[in-house]
Amino acid sequence: MSPPAGTTRLTRSQRAQAAAIAAAGYPTVALLGRSLRWTVRGYEHYEALERAGQPPIFAFWHGRILAATYFWRRRGIVVMTSANFDGEWIARIIERFGYGTARGSTSRDGRRALAQLRRDMQAGRPAAFTVDGPRGPARSVQPGAVWLARLTGQPILPFHIEASPCWTVRSWDRAQVPKPFARAAIVVGQPIPAPPASEERIETTRLELERALHGAARRALALMGRDA
Repeated sequence: MSPPAGTTRLTRSQRAQAAAIAAAGYPTVALLGRSLRWTVRGYEHYEALERAGQPPIFAFWHGRILAATYFWRRRGIVVMTSANFDGEWIARIIERFGYGTARGSTSRDGRRALAQLRRDMQAGRPAAFTVDGPRGPARSVQPGAVWLARLTGQPILPFHIEASPCWTVRSWDRAQVPKPFARAAIVVGQPIPAPPASEERIETTRLELERALHGAARRALALMGRDA
């Protein structure tokens, strides 16, 4: 069987490894997610877009993938995953949570993946970006979500999640893994309108999104009783 368009051809061993990781990873994330105790702020922003028939472009930091995967499950969201081995097992896990995938990244096959995301959004499906991925710098917005907003005319919906207690991975994104039965706070920001086709306005929107995500992070930390 040929690999999906935009993916790196994996060996049979790599495909087997990805399947094994997904088989263990999905129930682990599902069990952990069910144990979390959520505090939610700003969810009405998402509900308003849903009522208006406007599929949003969810935007969040790479280090919050695990909790975000569980919280936003079963909503038909399409996400961009890397076209490599890591992207393969990640895609297999999130697809079990009801997500769609577009293979590529801002550094490889990005145009093809953006084209697929655009088609999916035109069909009414929301999209999602880890806006500082795939390699960072951490908490610095890359323009992919803004480009997609310009292409589709749909708004960007920023959000941030904090959990306590949690483990913090020693990685570039300082990925957060909530501990079982942790408290988790999610702050959903106000939608950011799609920019017009102007390089200056795209940069302005990118900076606006970055400020919104930092603001959401401060609010989420405050809900956890912690300082930014």
